[in-house]
Amino acid sequence: MAILKVTDMAVNYGMIQAVKGISFEVEEGEIVALIGANGAGKTTTLHTVTGMIPAKSGKIEFDGADITKVPAHKIVSMGLAHVPEGRRVFAQLSVLENLKMGAYTRKDKEEIERSLANVYQRFPRLEERKAQLAGTLSGGEQQMLAMGRALMSHPKMIVMDEPSMGLSPLYVSEIFKIIQEINASGTTVLLVEQNAKKALSIANKAYVLETGKIVLSGDARELMNDDSVKKAYLSE
Repeated sequence: MAILKVTDMAVNYGMIQAVKGISFEVEEGEIVALIGANGAGKTTTLHTVTGMIPAKSGKIEFDGADITKVPAHKIVSMGLAHVPEGRRVFAQLSVLENLKMGAYTRKDKEEIERSLANVYQRFPRLEERKAQLAGTLSGGEQQMLAMGRALMSHPKMIVMDEPSMGLSPLYVSEIFKIIQEINASGTTVLLVEQNAKKALSIANKAYVLETGKIVLSGDARELMNDDSVKKAYLSE
């Protein structure tokens, strides 16, 4: 069953049409990758799906409900979390305070503590640095914090925007391993990623976005072997 269904979604920035009537689905339990060049409309797509910018037209359904005009904070409470590009941690707050910000839509203190314990189990480094200011963490640690903060909302699905951006190869491998673990524990993942090779290697299926349109879609492994994808996105 599709947990996320986007139908003919168009998004404008002023007079510019950034996304031109795209349709795609994410099945429950999948990792789906959205790949494409800079300026293709990938980040805009994620921002629109999670309610941060409005769609000009089309329909967005999450877990059976129409969320096209639902505000972002309500979408979080419905179970759709967003890990933004550039991590966007609260630099002047501690690691623990950042994590607790991720649970702001939740009321049950015991459940929040349980989620915190789960995040610490998945990211032991965050527990070691829980009193440290988030702005003093390394890029890789900040990415872990952004992912941990999203998990604190206990989401059914996470959308992640460029999780490997600016990270060392060691951290990139670690982050992708964690994405797979998050998915294996039952959370659906929609991934926007410049590192197309890495994204396709862990995804079930993928969509290729070019200038606001989906030009290719299919099984991630098959796309990895597609000549046009290889030439455009996978060449070293």
